Amino acid sequence: MSKTLRLTEKWMHRGLWLVALVFASFLIGLGGTLVGDLPQVEKPLALDDFMDAPAGAALRNAIKQAETARQQADTALEQAQLKRRIAQADSAAARETFNNWLSTRRATQLSDQDAELVARTRALDGLKDRERAAAAAVEAQQQAALDARQAGERDRIRLNEMEAAAQKRLDADYRRVELRVFLYRLALTLPLLVIAGWLFMKKRKSTYWPFGWGFIIFAGFVFFVELVPYLPSYGGYIRYLVGIVVTVLVGRQAIIALNRYLERQKLAEQLPDAQRREELSYDTALARLSKSVCPGCERPVDLRNPEIDFCPHCGIGLFDRCQACTTRKSAFAKFCHACGTTGEPGRAPAHLPDHRALPS
Repeated sequence: MSKTLRLTEKWMHRGLWLVALVFASFLIGLGGTLVGDLPQVEKPLALDDFMDAPAGAALRNAIKQAETARQQADTALEQAQLKRRIAQADSAAARETFNNWLSTRRATQLSDQDAELVARTRALDGLKDRERAAAAAVEAQQQAALDARQAGERDRIRLNEMEAAAQKRLDADYRRVELRVFLYRLALTLPLLVIAGWLFMKKRKSTYWPFGWGFIIFAGFVFFVELVPYLPSYGGYIRYLVGIVVTVLVGRQAIIALNRYLERQKLAEQLPDAQRREELSYDTALARLSKSVCPGCERPVDLRNPEIDFCPHCGIGLFDRCQACTTRKSAFAKFCHACGTTGEPGRAPAHLPDHRALPS
């Protein structure tokens, strides 16, 4: 089509398309803001909303207390282990000293050292008692840490079970909210699609077509970007079913449109040649001729062949001769390209009869 437009008209046409795109961009920005705010009409969902609040709080407090008790027991255990190591070292050193002294006493066999032997033995026993007490303290702190850890694990398991049950209810409610938000989006988008369809059918070639096309682009963007990605899945069933329904509807309309077009073409090909060319738009005819197709039936035609004056498929006249200079020219041209005489498009070729107007 652009090849048949005047240069100024072509650039103005491009400018109007720019207006359509700018208009669509502002509509898309407004629609995106509105659609983005739609989820705010629903109350935000949280996991705690689906749990027994007192029981959950009690379990969390118990877990926190068990963790605190475990940390305190671990700290006390480190101190007890240190004390046990000191007691073991003291006991070992005292045992070594006692063994050395005992060896010396056996060598000297002095009876006046019996009292010292008793004292050393008692001191060694005292150190051993301290070592055993330190070991008992270590074991007590180990037991306390183990008890705190096991209590925390039990409470954590119970809390996890409560959260798992609440998560299932949260997921179910979230799917319901997701469906409601999608229905809000659909209620907003569907009228836009209907209006866009009406504009495409009725107003796409009107005087204010840039605004119509801008709205059509906006409606398509809202549908494919703002609506389709938020279509509830439910395991893929909803999306696939919606895809099938949309495909069937669009395919059905395409098939109906194709059949109507073919019927119109068949009826048009039965009309007289002059009437068919009169019903063709000048720009449409030139656009089709520039693509080497017949303006009437849109089938390929070798327009460079000087022997072809009529379409071999539908019989419409493609070339005639100027009445003033007899130059062969396009039957759809308004003026002769050789002498500038009015071409009178729509008139049957002068040198050939209108075979469709002849009686059968």
